[in-house]
Amino acid sequence: MTDRENQLANPALLIVDMQNDFVRRNGPLQVPDALATVPAHQALINAFRNHGHPVIYTKFLSTQTPSMGWIWSPECEPHTKCCWQGHKRYYSDLDATLECTDIIDELRPKVDDLIVEKYGYGAFHGTTLNDSLRDMGVGSLVLTGTVTQICVEETGRQAFHHHIPTTMVADAVSSFDPELQTATLRNFAMKFGWVQSSADIIAAL
Repeated sequence: MTDRENQLANPALLIVDMQNDFVRRNGPLQVPDALATVPAHQALINAFRNHGHPVIYTKFLSTQTPSMGWIWSPECEPHTKCCWQGHKRYYSDLDATLECTDIIDELRPKVDDLIVEKYGYGAFHGTTLNDSLRDMGVGSLVLTGTVTQICVEETGRQAFHHHIPTTMVADAVSSFDPELQTATLRNFAMKFGWVQSSADIIAAL
């Protein structure tokens, strides 16, 4: 099997943390560039569904008692309740009050899509994701979402250590820091997986 065949063998699309509190306007941890990745996400989702490949989502959930996460993201503390499951927030771009941990409406999961809930950065730690991928016959991952250098990268690194070939999609990941975005994509492509555009991935399915 060639590297290229291995790269996209029985692929699944794994969308990381495209949730209201990270993507919507005035979300407490809004990533300003995240909304701009919606068209690439939509194209990838349609392509994966059309080819019969799984689409998987992750949700970052804050602990509701003090934890290490509160140190680095004080927005998760009770005064803001960022990503507290069951907490609703008003988002000005939609003029609507929504569950803060939900996947954004533009990328709404289907009823039978796998949604992995996690209390840390990487989607494999403390979850059943690896077992689920094995049960689904997934042989590789195409990775998108936010934040590039935090939850997306950590998930990609964990996939590497689970021996799962992984491609990060350059135009479907987003960060609040352009320099860290660039550095992460360069570093991931050097030692952990591949980095390609959504158009190239779709063409290769």
